[in-house]
Amino acid sequence: MKKIILFSVFAGLANAQAPAGYYNSANGLSGAALKTELSTIITNGHQDKGYNGLWTGYKTTDIDKNYENDGSILDIYSEKPVGADPYNYTPGTNQCGTYSTEGNCYNREHIVPQSLFNQSSPMVSDIHFIRATDGKVNGMRSNYPFGQVGSATFTSKNGSKLGNSTSSGYSGTVFEPIDEFKGDVARMIFYFVTRYQSKLSSFSSGNMLGSSTFPGLQTWELNVLLAWNNQDPVSQAEINRNNASYTYQGNRNPFIDNPSYVNLIWGSQQPSNDTQAPTTATGLAVSGKTSNSISLGWNASSDNVGVSSYAVYMNGSLNTTVNSTTATISGLTPSTTYTFYVVAKDAAGNSSANSSTVSGTTNAGSTNPSTDCVNETFETIPASSASYSTRTWSNGGISWTATDARTDQTVNNKAITIRSGSLTSGNSGNGIGSLTVTTQLKFSGSNGNLDVKVNGTTVGSIPYSATATTTTINNIDVSGNVTVSLVNGSASNRIAIDDLKWTCYPGGTARKAQTAALETKVQNFKISPNPITNQEIFVNGDVQHIKKAEIYNVQGKVMQTVNQPFKNGNSIKTQNLGQGIYILKLDNTTMQFLVK
Repeated sequence: MKKIILFSVFAGLANAQAPAGYYNSANGLSGAALKTELSTIITNGHQDKGYNGLWTGYKTTDIDKNYENDGSILDIYSEKPVGADPYNYTPGTNQCGTYSTEGNCYNREHIVPQSLFNQSSPMVSDIHFIRATDGKVNGMRSNYPFGQVGSATFTSKNGSKLGNSTSSGYSGTVFEPIDEFKGDVARMIFYFVTRYQSKLSSFSSGNMLGSSTFPGLQTWELNVLLAWNNQDPVSQAEINRNNASYTYQGNRNPFIDNPSYVNLIWGSQQPSNDTQAPTTATGLAVSGKTSNSISLGWNASSDNVGVSSYAVYMNGSLNTTVNSTTATISGLTPSTTYTFYVVAKDAAGNSSANSSTVSGTTNAGSTNPSTDCVNETFETIPASSASYSTRTWSNGGISWTATDARTDQTVNNKAITIRSGSLTSGNSGNGIGSLTVTTQLKFSGSNGNLDVKVNGTTVGSIPYSATATTTTINNIDVSGNVTVSLVNGSASNRIAIDDLKWTCYPGGTARKAQTAALETKVQNFKISPNPITNQEIFVNGDVQHIKKAEIYNVQGKVMQTVNQPFKNGNSIKTQNLGQGIYILKLDNTTMQFLVK
């Protein structure tokens, strides 16, 4: 969490940290000539400390002195500028090693992949572009170039993403750091193509590097990095790292010392000068429906700099804004038809034309007879208070606990507001059928979702935004004693919760019929083990002829689609599914599985 923002945006930053006269020979130059002179300056004095020397260097170069200021490793793939970090690493203690999930250990991330220069020295150990980062995220980033992600296939715990490119000029897979560190990444790559410009012709491009000394980058990647450099100016954390790297290695990153060098060499790509709108989104279609939600998907738009978001309109009015090519609109009325279109936007505020309009009709509501088991209106919560603490109360025979909660906000009269915490019920003895709740984002923040857990297992999610929204999750159907939790995974968003209720478990008839149907359909296939482990589904049976596999959550949203899923074996690798119940559809066969 960033305690004090210390961006250095003033033009007079030039040579503020460098020794007197360090850049004198570059004065008055521009373009390729300036790049060549800077290459000479930062090559002189460069001491190669070896690949293992990076571990020692990180103890001074990659220490968090500007966010938590706690002496932990400053990892650009896990640092959260606002809110608590998902995990922290102790320098020297948590080095990789091996890893399987985020938070296991940190290792050495080459911002320019080492495979592009065949792990050769001195590039392989140059601390100016090799960061201490989480091993798992480093592995997911692999050797992909940096760019604007459309639909993410992987998202780290601080929001860094891997997915398809929406950057103009490149349609492959790219990696996108969070906004806080986009400029950092750009300036590290600018350093690399300047320091090693004479070697670029012998390097592989990796769809990012150019083969000549100037400009040194492929056009599409250069445009991305110029935009990121302008979007995210030099920070105090970068200045600190540059100074420590100079002490360790003997040379400097000139684009941190003097940010104006970027535009003097490559020209400006200021978002404010961007007047080109993104292309119109195509292929908008309804991808899933429940009685209270409709899921949409569309093809990514393109832009000369990059698409930053998509605005989703329902019945002619703005409903939500997303940064991927999918959206789920919740809180709808059963058996009702809605119309949708989307508009692509870029960072400069340019908007595309409206996409084509599609219609979707929600499913009919459940006909199972059921009654409300729990109906919490929050009218008996503790006295109004703006401070955050653990709050407890009882109502209608159910006890409640809200952590990191305040009691002074309202939705439909009194409401409980949680920040980085959860709302949890005591035991309810008659199970749960469907759950309904009203949510609203208070103060500031961004749209998101609350995780809904029954007896500790995630069964769905509840969206929230600045508009009070009522959402129902149908067919949860857990019998016996249940404890229900709504969990806020954001450390900054403050979510008011009101009018929470759920129906009793609807009884055996519907469940038995559903189970019988499933057993009929899956007689030739079996998922084993179930619950699945290590994000991999193993299916027993004659699966080689299966043409398509689809994974749905319990709300009917498509989570993953794989064509010819079993061409290399009898398992499917899943994409970071959270705890809960899911449906695997193999052509026309469906099976349930659990993730714990």
